[in-house]
Amino acid sequence: MLKWPLVALAALTFASPLAAQDLTDVRFSLDWKFEGPSAPFFVAIDKGYFKDEGLDVTIDTGAGARESIPRVATGAYDMGFGDLNAVVKFLAEQPDAAVEAIYIVYEKPPFAVIGRRSKGITEDPKSLEGKTIGAPPPDAAFAQWPAFVDATGIDTSGITLESVGFPMREPMLALGQVDAIFGFSFSSVLNLKAQGVPDEDVVTIFMADNGLDLFGNAIIVNTAWAEAHPDAVRGFLAALTRGIQDTAAAPQEAIKSVMQRNDIADEAVELARLKMALDDNIVTEATETDGLGDADMDRLAASIVQLQTSFDMPNPPTAERVFNDEYLPPLEARMPN
Repeated sequence: MLKWPLVALAALTFASPLAAQDLTDVRFSLDWKFEGPSAPFFVAIDKGYFKDEGLDVTIDTGAGARESIPRVATGAYDMGFGDLNAVVKFLAEQPDAAVEAIYIVYEKPPFAVIGRRSKGITEDPKSLEGKTIGAPPPDAAFAQWPAFVDATGIDTSGITLESVGFPMREPMLALGQVDAIFGFSFSSVLNLKAQGVPDEDVVTIFMADNGLDLFGNAIIVNTAWAEAHPDAVRGFLAALTRGIQDTAAAPQEAIKSVMQRNDIADEAVELARLKMALDDNIVTEATETDGLGDADMDRLAASIVQLQTSFDMPNPPTAERVFNDEYLPPLEARMPN
């Protein structure tokens, strides 16, 4: 029988607890449920990318792309995933808040008005005139309605905005109780199809294709926590980048990481949702050239000016206050493919 020295046995006994103690805990808030677009986060967990960076990441669901911001700003969570435009508004109202964006995930926002062709909605934004639109108050797409109206010249005098809750948004449109709804394209479109609305009856009016050159969701961080744990922040972004790259390369495999955490979801629907997010919002022409995560600061500054139409911001933050690039991985590590 092979006999181990006592010193070696002691090393084996204590190696795992010490390794576990060395990991930095990261409390992370998603923007929404565990659905297809959240796959890169869970791929990074399941493949050990966060642990490779010395991190023990706990991910919780969110209540909307705007709601994760106060969670992070107050320190309830260390990091989160939220709407960059809502970060702008939040910092305009609370300039000393301990939050900033550090990594753009949705280079193109999924903000959309989704309607039914049978209700007279077409790809032309002016087809919304005279219609009833379901609007969840916390919805990030609805928040951009004033800027969208300004950019498109829609006559709102005959439009009815009906306040609806998130759970009732798509069912009401499917039942014909409203003509269109605000939402994220990859969420609402597939939810409508699940409600039995045929593909040819679903119309998506992307705000980004109609005058709103905004960014979408970003990784945000509590600035006090980041100052205390800069290597953890860098490690998180490095691991997430690998998760995004793997997800883009093999979405069929990546979706399994979501399904392990949401066994009531339909895998085919979530895979379709993930592919829409990858194609429309994450792996874009800009990220193919400039890499994942970074923000064009001139574009961000221009978007802040545009956001003043949607938000009451007498003292808007600067682009540099909103987005900090110091934690980004190097460009060669951030290419999507």
